[in-house]
Amino acid sequence: MRVVREWPEPLARSVRWHRDPVVVQALRSTAAATVSYVIALHVSPEKAPLTAPLTALLVVQVTLFSTLTTGIRRVNSVVAGVVIAIAFSLLVGLTWWSLALLILASLAIGHLVRVDEFVPEVAISAMLVLGVTSVGDTAWARILETLIGAVVGLACNLLLAPPVWVGEAGASIDGLARRMRQLMLRVGEEAAGRTPVAKAAERLHEARRLDHDIVQVDAALRQAEDSLRLNPRVHEGLLHRVVLRTGLDTLEICTVVLRVLARTFTDLAKVRDPEPLFKRETGKVLEQLLSEIGDSVVSFAVLVTTDVSVSAESAEKRLTNELRRAAATRDKLAELLLDEVTGDSLHWQLHGAVLAEVNRILDEMDTEHRSRRLLEELDRCTREQRERLPRLTRLGDRLRLARRAGRSRLAAVRRSM
Repeated sequence: MRVVREWPEPLARSVRWHRDPVVVQALRSTAAATVSYVIALHVSPEKAPLTAPLTALLVVQVTLFSTLTTGIRRVNSVVAGVVIAIAFSLLVGLTWWSLALLILASLAIGHLVRVDEFVPEVAISAMLVLGVTSVGDTAWARILETLIGAVVGLACNLLLAPPVWVGEAGASIDGLARRMRQLMLRVGEEAAGRTPVAKAAERLHEARRLDHDIVQVDAALRQAEDSLRLNPRVHEGLLHRVVLRTGLDTLEICTVVLRVLARTFTDLAKVRDPEPLFKRETGKVLEQLLSEIGDSVVSFAVLVTTDVSVSAESAEKRLTNELRRAAATRDKLAELLLDEVTGDSLHWQLHGAVLAEVNRILDEMDTEHRSRRLLEELDRCTREQRERLPRLTRLGDRLRLARRAGRSRLAAVRRSM
């Protein structure tokens, strides 16, 4: 039996505070900027080498991968701006028209060298260097300070144990699943009785607002994916990324289907007002089915966000059982809807749409369907990685083989003892 340790509430709040992305970002940025300024004071000829801490502030990100990529783009932008400024100082000097040409050329070259969000930095560096009297000394000092800030920012994330934001992404996915479940419960309760058109329209708006939740979860997941790349603390980064990403894709599809289902109920409420949407028995079965599907959605989120093999196996069994119960209830609902259509054929399209939409949600969460999806996505990502970085992929394969061989030798030694 697994024992879960309960932290006291003040200590738990302190732990959450220290893992908050905003807090982590502020501490890392402050440390990197301070250290880079101290180093630049001893190395740069400038009296106040503020370019170094400025670069460190822009380079240090929450994840190691974004820190590395941002640092490279930042250095490229500064070097490009300095080179442009040196060329303009030798050719035309500083006038109003040369300044205009300098800015235009800097922005154009910034796009050519692909520095992305640092395109304005090319023009800023060029203007600052061109505006001083000793262009050569200032140019090299600015490049040096930029390199100091970039290196310190990268070293800060390397030495301070780059964080892994999988837990935060998992919490976002779990929160989305629980909000979907609450909406399904409300829709089911109202479908079991008389549903005013205004109430059905309100549930449709709630379903549409889930799109905003998807965007927020996607942002948290992108941060988690970046934290897994190039992170020495992670051994199966690709697997974690694929599991989380495919899980969010499934929930996004279910969210779209849930919105369509809410739209179907709204249309049904309009055509049947003031009568109930379904007969009493049909409404009760539909309420039960949506409750079971809601429980399955939460179990699916637990399965996606669980990284321990034993817990994942338990979550998969629970999800399989809940889907089986929901499928049985769905079959019962299909029979009742068929009876309703036989007695009243005016709204058979809407009744059929309800059945088709709950079928789609159940199919998306099916464990066999998810296994195939995972394998396909893993194969696709592995193939793309091998085509993009063949040498690095071969090196990684050799390291994994060496690690497995070392574990095998260690296990053999332990068995012989």
